[in-house]
Amino acid sequence: MPESENVELANSDMKQSRFSKRPRVFYGYWMIAVTFLCLLMMSGAGNFVYSLFVNPLETDLGWNRGDIMVGFTIFFLMMGAASPIVGRIVDRHGARKVIPAGALVMGIGFVLLSLMNERSLFYFGYFLVGTGAAAIGPVPTSAIVSNWFRKKRGTAIGLMSAGIGAGGVVLSPIVGRLIPEVGWRNSYLALAVIVWVSIIPLSLLVIRTKPAEKGLYPDNLAPAGTATANESLVSDSSGLTLKMALSTSAFWLMAVAFLLSNFSNMGAVQAQVPYLNDIGFPIGTAATALGAVGLGSGGGKFFFGWLCDQIAPKYACAIGLCLQLVAIIMLMSVGPASPMAMVWLYTLMLGFGLGSWFPTMSIMVSANFGLAYYGVIFGVVNLAQSLGTGSGPLLAGYLYDSMRTYHWAFVIFASLYAIALPAILMVRRPGNHLHNRET
Repeated sequence: MPESENVELANSDMKQSRFSKRPRVFYGYWMIAVTFLCLLMMSGAGNFVYSLFVNPLETDLGWNRGDIMVGFTIFFLMMGAASPIVGRIVDRHGARKVIPAGALVMGIGFVLLSLMNERSLFYFGYFLVGTGAAAIGPVPTSAIVSNWFRKKRGTAIGLMSAGIGAGGVVLSPIVGRLIPEVGWRNSYLALAVIVWVSIIPLSLLVIRTKPAEKGLYPDNLAPAGTATANESLVSDSSGLTLKMALSTSAFWLMAVAFLLSNFSNMGAVQAQVPYLNDIGFPIGTAATALGAVGLGSGGGKFFFGWLCDQIAPKYACAIGLCLQLVAIIMLMSVGPASPMAMVWLYTLMLGFGLGSWFPTMSIMVSANFGLAYYGVIFGVVNLAQSLGTGSGPLLAGYLYDSMRTYHWAFVIFASLYAIALPAILMVRRPGNHLHNRET
């Protein structure tokens, strides 16, 4: 046998050996842990605690609630607008450098918020926070976990996305205590430090976008026969391009359903603290109720991720939307004399229903369009849901300023589920002729 063939065979054997190693703890579980933390910081620092700053900003700076909620809208609009760009970068270059860069930008935004006095700087601060959050949020994290897991992808996504709810459980009580003790400015500064310390070093050291980067296979299971790790990924490297996905009804039905449902559920979540405070519940109780939403959301994300492995993800999503609708109707019924048990029931139900959006959206994207261009397609769907998420609280704030009540905002939120529910149930996987076309 010629020497060149011997060298080639030796290299091939070394490659096979490298891809056959199986560590005792599958590295994919570390991916779940780190992406869980990323989502905890994204949601806890950027989303759940936002309403805790409403009354302090209104009192200290004299701004009305509608103007304050513009910052929340900017945050989610930037998360949405940056998501397709983040997705395209992740598809091409991976997530290892994207996530720490996002954490850096997010922290800079919080530093600016701690120093500002003008609305323009307040809005620019949340412009930076939202841009950074997109780079540590649903797009890169779901792309990572989707690449590392196949058989139980729904459960893996559910475990990871429980970090969003955990953000409310962990950071809402912390910030709720910090604001009265050290002020809202120092609380913003504390958020910057927390994001930087928790995300940047860990993501640089641990994150790997695909198992092949560690010489591993998805699920830690080598394929039958003598296929290499790269060959085993052929099925996951195929799928529709963004242009092809945009030509399908499935894409637009998903986009409409997630836009409207997130418009409603986040509008209710962000109105919850000032609403409960207005009708006589103390700020500490309102903040704890916000944490209960996060607790329910964390459990819901795991449950709905698992459910996507058992039934079609669109049916799992529809169940989550029904829970959200019932919870918003309950919130409309809470008054000054209502027992705390009713508040806890509402918050846990809304949180559990909220838990459905991330795992069902992620699995619906990968199931309908494949993984080859998952990042950018998920990014565009995430843009739609972010538009809804950012707009709902803005509507609630302005309706309150004009009517001094959140009642009609809650009525609008509940009504929009009459469109979102049928839309999600009408989703059908694009035909095989699209999936069989070369991408």
